[in-house]
Amino acid sequence: MNEFDLIAKYFTRPAVNADLGIGDDAALMSISAQHQLAISVDMLVAGRHFFADADPERLGHKCLAVNLSDMAAMGAKPTWFTLSLALPAMDEAWLAAFSRGLFALADQHAVSLVGGDTTKGPLTISIQIAGEIPSGQALLRSGAQIGDDVWVSGPLGAAAAAVMHRTGRVAFATRYCPAL
Repeated sequence: MNEFDLIAKYFTRPAVNADLGIGDDAALMSISAQHQLAISVDMLVAGRHFFADADPERLGHKCLAVNLSDMAAMGAKPTWFTLSLALPAMDEAWLAAFSRGLFALADQHAVSLVGGDTTKGPLTISIQIAGEIPSGQALLRSGAQIGDDVWVSGPLGAAAAAVMHRTGRVAFATRYCPAL
């Protein structure tokens, strides 16, 4: 299966909120004069950000979730994303599960995959996300004030504790995350 077949089979869908999605040299999106475009990118590398044998459906979800979190932190409405994959081998079962997890979360947040790239290499996943926010209303880190609320989306330290648990440092992990 070549790159174009892989994209057509696993990642081509109509972009409901873009003028032009996957299939050309670039995606096209209209944005109003009253809004700013917010863009963020995250790269996840096997062995560094996730275990290489991670469940691909959950991994697809996670890869988009970290980008959606960036949009939420800015107060932006996520709209489009691109996906770049470096794959060590063509594994259709892995790709089917990964895309299922990715698109389940994309559908939940009404974001469209509008492009990307694939290549052969160590498993690396990069998502660039774009969204819109009314001009001048972005929530900036520099705007934080004493007394502001700080919100988190899960137990602090749980990811690090899970890694410690998986790598055999169970006593240390359970001290910080008793649920393990």
